[in-house]
Amino acid sequence: MTTGAQADTASPRTAQRADARRNRERVLDAADAVFSQIGPTASTEEVARRAGVSIGTVFRHFPTKEALIEAVVLGRLEQLTAEARELGDAGDADTAFMAFFHRWIELSATKHQFARALAHSGTDVQEVRSAHPDVVQELHDAIAVLLARAQHAGSIRRDLTVSDLVALMVGASRAHEHIGPNSEQRAHLLSVTIDGLRPR
Repeated sequence: MTTGAQADTASPRTAQRADARRNRERVLDAADAVFSQIGPTASTEEVARRAGVSIGTVFRHFPTKEALIEAVVLGRLEQLTAEARELGDAGDADTAFMAFFHRWIELSATKHQFARALAHSGTDVQEVRSAHPDVVQELHDAIAVLLARAQHAGSIRRDLTVSDLVALMVGASRAHEHIGPNSEQRAHLLSVTIDGLRPR
């Protein structure tokens, strides 16, 4: 049984934990935006300013800038995983599969610009992923559900594996980035890629 004194003690602690979680999320959101726009050379002071917190709050959650950059990379992978899982429960398997495929492409420009900028700063996205295989595995598992449902529905060829699909999405993303802002050519290229996913 919790006494009144215990409840009074627990309540402020719970509020502090909730505040800390909110501040961490604000810092991550701001860092994602800042690093996407400016690159990882952007200062942590700019991240703090965008997040509306002190620089001390940033370093309390992320002791180094490298730790902050790594958290941003992981956050993007987790975001894709959450979206894939949500679509995995959608009614129409083909619509869900295509929605995720388009979503991956939509995020491509920022992701690859960010990855290149990280490489110039000495941070390798692939090394971050290798250090957190569970996060990558969860994303692949969520994609596998989308792929299996679409294959079962007969809308995607059955010889396609998750590794094949990820490689195709990465390739299509880079092709879109190479084309630039030509929306008509982008749409044409995407339709060609999707045609290749359909059963013969």
